[in-house]
Amino acid sequence: MTDWINIKAGSSAYQHIQEQGLSADDVGLLLGASGGPKWFVLQGLDKWMFGEFFKGKKEPLNTLGTSAGAWRFAALGQQDPVAASDLFCRLYRTQTYSSKPDRNEITSEAKDLLAKYVPDQAVTEILGQSAVRHHFIVARCRGWTAAETKKQMLGLLSSAFANSINRRWLGRFYERVIFHHPQSDLSFSKGWRDLPTHHVELTQNNFQQALLATGSIPLVLDGVVDIPGAPTGTYRDGGVTDYHFDLDFSEVNGLVLYPHFHREAIPGWFDKRLSWRRTTGKKWPNVVFISPSDDFIQSLPYGKIPDRTDFAKLDAATRIDYWEKAVDAGKRMADQLQDWVATGKLREKTQLWLP
Repeated sequence: MTDWINIKAGSSAYQHIQEQGLSADDVGLLLGASGGPKWFVLQGLDKWMFGEFFKGKKEPLNTLGTSAGAWRFAALGQQDPVAASDLFCRLYRTQTYSSKPDRNEITSEAKDLLAKYVPDQAVTEILGQSAVRHHFIVARCRGWTAAETKKQMLGLLSSAFANSINRRWLGRFYERVIFHHPQSDLSFSKGWRDLPTHHVELTQNNFQQALLATGSIPLVLDGVVDIPGAPTGTYRDGGVTDYHFDLDFSEVNGLVLYPHFHREAIPGWFDKRLSWRRTTGKKWPNVVFISPSDDFIQSLPYGKIPDRTDFAKLDAATRIDYWEKAVDAGKRMADQLQDWVATGKLREKTQLWLP
């Protein structure tokens, strides 16, 4: 039988799975990365996790997301998280633009999608429950990176160059801001000192703006200015600082479950082409990392996972059909993981994540 997923686990997570398997109560943190429409292949896993796997979990589930990851997790805490997840997937998948959309058009489309997916009532539901504690990472811009003029490009180039020398130098251009559920104790993130980091409580007044900001890609969407309750300034995509994460999760109470669309974890947005800068199992001993197998990827139309370039390369009808097929294919990943968890086969299928 074809393996549609790969699973690797850090040393302590691997040992836990070998001895006890995997249950919802083992998981203390759920991770969701930036990556635009790449997440479509994870939609099946999301629906299974949101509707079945985490149902009845005894302790609160913490989530940490940037950009598309944070948007995915905004379904959790709503009255019907599976229906909300389906709605987000459909709205995102069927987006259409003019032949040459500008920043204003793309920003307007994002705001419209947000209003339909997470209306005021949904925010009230999310903040009024305690079973799921959301955390969104947003990048607060410093200097020219805050501009909406040509200076922004100069700021991006400068920050990319600084980051290539030393990732910590990225902190001269961006601050990490973690918007969090009011009942979060923030215990797993208090030790993060790699970049300037602030914590801001999510409220009815800032939830939607924070969610919009974490997906506001530089040069593509407008930044979000002066989010209520947060330090003044311009806020952009959380993937700038934390694209696929390279953070210390040793303070998480439990395992870290990370369904991902890529075989590697790339720390920040500017690290995509820095092949030597990748997260390893040595740094993430308690992480369970789930990703599509090569066979799964090859089974997709065009032999690749959807990405933002599809907007330019494909006409709308072709793109929407392709993305729908990618979502449908992702159900195979979910069915396989569900089977492995239920039967205990997860033990033999999980590989030790060696540094």
